[in-house]
Amino acid sequence: MKNYTKLVNQINRKKTFLCIGLDTDRKKMPEFLLKKEYPIFEFNKQIIDATHDLVIAYKPNIAFYESEGVEGWKSLQKTVEYLKSNYPEILIIADAKRGDIGNTSNMYAKAFFENMNFDAITVAPYMGEDSISPFLAFENKWVILLALTSNKGAFDFQLFENINSERLFEHVLSKSKTWADKNKMMYVVGATKAEMLKEIRAIIPDHFILVPGVGAQGGNLQEVAKYGMNSNCGLIVNSSRGIIYASIKEDFPEKARLKAKEIQIEMKELLNNNSVL
Repeated sequence: MKNYTKLVNQINRKKTFLCIGLDTDRKKMPEFLLKKEYPIFEFNKQIIDATHDLVIAYKPNIAFYESEGVEGWKSLQKTVEYLKSNYPEILIIADAKRGDIGNTSNMYAKAFFENMNFDAITVAPYMGEDSISPFLAFENKWVILLALTSNKGAFDFQLFENINSERLFEHVLSKSKTWADKNKMMYVVGATKAEMLKEIRAIIPDHFILVPGVGAQGGNLQEVAKYGMNSNCGLIVNSSRGIIYASIKEDFPEKARLKAKEIQIEMKELLNNNSVL
């Protein structure tokens, strides 16, 4: 079964298109977990066990693990292994934003796809096709290309217009969609740019779009669905801090589940209203 079909099936079965970002910060975790051998992994494990039936993906932000040194990498590996062993249908996204010359990208691809066994990785497109192709060479893996991001600095480059009034992010979409089809390529579009999803859909009608920024960053789920949802849903909407830090006490898994459930209920309604289910 192809990647795209597997993801659509999971959306239909769970009635959700939620991704939880595992932006796990030791400083924000419940203090009692700090006594564990691998507190970051233990935090992730309890979040995962409490929410796995409400999501289609988890997205560890690699910077939070790199900042912890060797222990952080071990916690990340243990998190991926735990998901693969217990919830193998769930997509695991490395939010790594890699992108370099071909030989370096090849090593990044090997690290995340072969050694750590992630299902997908976010990649920056600025260096062009030869920086992306090493990731695309791996079978049954996703490349998620940065297209239009939520941060203030997105206006510095991503909306720059060429002489044909084509904006840079539009050129990225048009050019890169020739490199891989909807079974291997996705795109990142920030939730705070929701109204622009209609224009983006005109360029990539079938590809999945990973949408961060819903929740603590101010993105609106209703707007994202209005402009970005297609007949197969075509969306993976990420929420991080609003779910995983819903409590800093021992009840943090239960509170995280409640927040995730609220979003899943809203998502189910949107899927029904748009005739996806």
